[in-house]
This record gives sequence, C-alpha cells and structure tokens, in this order.
Amino acid sequence: MQDLLSEADILLTDMTPHDREKLGLGSRAIKDRHPHLIITEIGSWPAGHKLENRPVDDTLVLAEAGLMDEQAGVRDGPIYLRFPLGSWGSAYLAAIGTLARLIQKRRGRGVGGVSTSLVQGALAPSAMLWRKAERATPEFTNSMGKSIRSPQFECSDGVWIHVKSTPDHAPLMSAALQELGADRIADLNAGEKGDHICPNWGANKFIFKSRPSDVWLADLWSADVAVQPDVPMGHIYGDEQAILNGYVIDVEDPVFGKTRQPGAPVSIEPPMRAFRPAAFASPWRDGDWSSERAGSCISSSRGAAEELPLNGVKVADFGAFLAGPFATMMLSDLGADVVKVEGLTGDPLRRNDGAFFGCQRGKRSLAVDLKHETAADIIASLAEWADIVHHNIRLPAAHRLGIDYETLSAINPELIYCHVSAYGPKGPRKDWPGYDQLFQAQTGWEFEGAGEGNQPMWHRFGMMDHQCALASLFVTLLGLYHRDNGHGGQAVGASLLGAGLMTVSETIVLEDGSLTPYPGLDQQQMGVSSTRRLYRCMDGWVAFASDVPDTCSSLQQHSRQTSVSGVEDYMAGLTVAEALGLADDCGIAATEARTDNRDRFFGDPANLDKGLVARFNQSKFGMVDMVGTFWLFDGQPALPQSGVPDLGEHTAQCLEELGFSPVEIRDFCRNKIVAGLRNEVAE
Repeated sequence: MQDLLSEADILLTDMTPHDREKLGLGSRAIKDRHPHLIITEIGSWPAGHKLENRPVDDTLVLAEAGLMDEQAGVRDGPIYLRFPLGSWGSAYLAAIGTLARLIQKRRGRGVGGVSTSLVQGALAPSAMLWRKAERATPEFTNSMGKSIRSPQFECSDGVWIHVKSTPDHAPLMSAALQELGADRIADLNAGEKGDHICPNWGANKFIFKSRPSDVWLADLWSADVAVQPDVPMGHIYGDEQAILNGYVIDVEDPVFGKTRQPGAPVSIEPPMRAFRPAAFASPWRDGDWSSERAGSCISSSRGAAEELPLNGVKVADFGAFLAGPFATMMLSDLGADVVKVEGLTGDPLRRNDGAFFGCQRGKRSLAVDLKHETAADIIASLAEWADIVHHNIRLPAAHRLGIDYETLSAINPELIYCHVSAYGPKGPRKDWPGYDQLFQAQTGWEFEGAGEGNQPMWHRFGMMDHQCALASLFVTLLGLYHRDNGHGGQAVGASLLGAGLMTVSETIVLEDGSLTPYPGLDQQQMGVSSTRRLYRCMDGWVAFASDVPDTCSSLQQHSRQTSVSGVEDYMAGLTVAEALGLADDCGIAATEARTDNRDRFFGDPANLDKGLVARFNQSKFGMVDMVGTFWLFDGQPALPQSGVPDLGEHTAQCLEELGFSPVEIRDFCRNKIVAGLRNEVAE
C-alpha cells in the first residue's frame, strides 16, 4: 500500500477515521509519509466532528440530521427519502474539492487535503430550506415550506405529468377552457387554490383527465410549455435526447454482458469517457499501475497549502435562479472572486428571499441592463477580467445579449465558459426550457420517492437543480485545470438531463431491455425493507440501516414478529432508547430520526465548530444563520467570504476595478444602464 501511495497523486477514502486508523491509514500518518499526496475524505459527518465515526450511510445521516422530516409525505412524521441526498451530493463535493486542490498544487501553491461528508452533501440542497434571521419576515421564513404544492396532473391513461409553465395557452387546453366557459371554470376552480403557473388549477385538473398523456405532452411541447411525464426509474435510458448527448452509453460488463448505463453528465474537450466497466476486487499485479496511468502532470509542489484553493480565480456569473448561481456560490466558498451580474430589477429569484439566500452568498452584485447597447462595453470588460464565465441562460437569449461563447472568447481566448442547459448542447431539445421538477419527473425520482401506488411526489429539496449545479462546477474546474496545463480556454457545459440521468445509475438496462433490480419504497414511505426503514416509537422515531440478510432474521426473532407490519406494531410499544437497544442487539446500525431539527442543528456547538452553520450580517434581515461549509481543507471549514449581496451593492466597486472612470460610471447611472451606485459616485 505504501508503494502505491508513493506513486499516487490522490488518495480517496470513505472509511471512518476509526477504521482508517486501525489499518494504519490515518490522515496524519499518511501526510507525514507522503507529503505530495492529496487526501480526499468522505465521511458520514465532517472530519473532527463528534459524529465523525458514525457509519457512512445515507439513511442514518439523513435521519440524524433531521432531513427526513423536511419533506411532506402521505402521513405525518418523517418519511424515508428514497433519493440518496448525501451520497450524490458528497460524490460531487469530493470530486470538486479534489480538483480545486489539484489546481492549487498545479499552480505551485502547496499541497493540502480535503474532506466532505454525507451530511454536507445532503445540506447542499437544504441550503434553500434551512435559514434563520434576526429580522426574518414570514416570506423569508416560510418560502418553499413543507406545504408547497407542485403542479402535477393525472391524465386519462393514469399517467401524471408535471407542468412548470402556464398550460392555458396550449391549443388543446385553450380550446377546452373556452368550451367550458367562465362559470364552469369558476366552479371547477372553487376549492382548488391556483398559483402563478396554474391560475385555473381546478379546471386544468378536470381537463387533463380528458385525454391521454401522450396527447397532452405533444400539445404542451408544441406551445413551449415546460412539462415532463412522471415515469418509473429507468425509462430515461431510452430518451433520444439523452442518447444523442452521450448521457447514455453502451458498456460491455463482465457480469451483466451488454448494458446501457449513464455516461458523462458534462461536455468538455477532450470528452470524458468510460475507460472500463465497474471494477471488482482482484489481486494486484505488478505493472497494473504503470499501465493505467500516463504519468503525473501535476506540479511536484510539496509545501503545505495555506489558503483557499481558488484564491485569485475571477468569475463572472450571468446566471439566475439556482442551477447556475449555486455553482458560482460554491466557487466563492472555494476562494474565487465572484461577480453576480444581474438586471436592474435583479435576479427573478430575489422575489423569494429564502430560496435566493440559499445560492448567492459570497458574491458581489453588479446590476446592469444587459439589453442596453452600451452594456456591451461592460460585458467586454468582464470577459477580459474573468477566468470563468458561468450562466444558465438559454443560448438563443445569450446570443442576443452578447454573452455567448463566440463573442466572449474572441475577447479572452483563455476564458473557461460554462453553460448550464436543460437538455444538453445537442438535439432538438437543446434550447428547451427546463426546471428541477421536470427532471425529478423524467428520471423517475418523483415516481420512486412517492411510495408504491401513490401520486408522484416532487421533493422540495430541488436536488436535480443542485446535481446540475454541482456537475457544472466540476466541469468548470476540469476546464480550468486543463487550461493551466497549457491547453487554453474552452466552452464546457452541464445539463439537468445529464446530471439527472447520472443519478439513475443504481439500475442499468440489460441486453433484453430489462432493468437490474433496485429497491422500491413502500406505500407509507417508511422504507425499503424491515432493516432499512423508519419506525415510529412511543416517544419519537428511529431509522434502521442494514442490508445484511442475517439482521432481518435476528430482528424477527427479537421482536417475535414475522412480518414488517408486525415489527412496526412491536416498535410502536418501545421508546426510542429501547428501539436503539434492540437494533444494537440485532447488529443493525440505527439512530434517532429527528424531527423539527433546524434550530437544534443550528445551535449545536459541534456543528458551529465545524462550520456546518454559517452566520453573517445582512442589511435587510440582520444576523442570518444558514447552511455552512461543504468542505474542510486540512480541517478548516471553507466558510462564506461574505453574506448575500443587495441588488447592485458592488456596482461602483466592480466598474472601477474594470477600469471605468467616475464620469463613465455616472453616465451609466444617468442612462439607466446600471443600478445600485453609492451616492458619492452617482451624484
């Protein structure tokens, strides 16, 4: 092992610190012996946290953090989250943190380790849900609350569709509404609270049930209505758009034969590719290492890194809403200087303070009317200044605004330009609109997460948006690393479709078209087996997490029950402490499933010490508590460099740094090209 480590660039581990120490692989010992090595750790909780030796298991982490209580389900209490929030989040966080360290090392700025955890991976999409403020408004506190309703409608064939833009102007829906008439529409809408997407919710619900889903989808898509069907997991493997963009690939597997599996969720040159099928344990053979690697191209820097890895990197963020801005927020956490470029009325998500705060901290705000012809000078200066341009504007609009890659790369050929799309850069849907909800539907997570026989359920965590943002951050840093190796700037990309499809990888398509088995959630959203499940106790809830068959029989013996329902009845007569004792007797890892846990989480000294909670002052809300760091670098949390900016708070500062004179800046203000100037500059 030591010989391997002496030749390696990176050590990636998801073992607990206790287990690593037993094997002689503790971080300190490895650093002392291999100072060149980047050590990347994925734990259950952050390294050094009081819970760092908890099993690295999504069920346990989500339950103990209280996140299973953040989704409304078919009953009261926490529900079993079928989507592994922690694993999918931390997988990207580990890759991103490692890339950031590689960039830092390549630039000769030292070597350091990085650690993340399942709880930090799960907190990433929770950043839009958990927040507190000294002067909180009801809108700040309650936005995106558990009672939020999502516009999903059942069609005549029993298939549900998820709509994310107003359907009323689509030809068939418009004709049906006209045929119903105002009085009948009012009757149908009575008792059905509409919203900005479906003001005629009741009438829409009635009309959608009159035709099959394929008819409705064709009609809505023809009218540029954002919609997708709720389908079971695995259906997406047949999606032509996904196949065209390389998000689905054929893999010859030694166990399963010819298979169809997820491909790389991002676009970059040279393209990412699958080198081989999944690896299985096999004896090490001399020569395996050298035959698999072309030799390290990383700087031989061995000194300790003493700053955040992306210090000095400059980012122009033209994005809005979430899938773009969340990635650039993380760039700021990693040390980059991020300028958020937004219109004179601001990012549309500013209307939802709570959600906005979850993806905008650490940035500077430059408010500019990009549609004004004079704004081209500001855009050009930003392109010349930046290392990275990042946005999620649909490309036809980006071309009209002059922030397309061709325009900006002509100004700065070294630019890394990341575009976040809905459906990928190729194919007939490349310019279609897209939202998190549509890809929760298309990937099957709304179907699978709802539980057997239930209406498909949107997860308010918005994890498809976050997966896409993480994928875009990963490929952006990959492009930056490639540039640092002498290959110049380029356009890279990520999409909701690609990132969403990657999460379906727990099942693959076999040669006969069937899917490999995957666990299904029960109707009551309690779990997927008797030993991977939530249980209600007399004084709370517990979560069990074991996939070992013997533990199931042991649980049956100890409870003297042979069915899951029988075990549930037995557990209902126990206290939480007694249920945890029973789990221990059966060899089952278990924890309390906490409820209403936000305030307890924010107030826990261990969470504050490890940076899981970020505190900053904000002009409107005073002291704000939010989800904190997603990484620790050599044990130190990568906390936000500043809070959430007001609209145009840094307009004057940014323009001055870009080289504009006070006279030019005042002219921009007078001509309503920019907003948010300080009085001493604006007057």
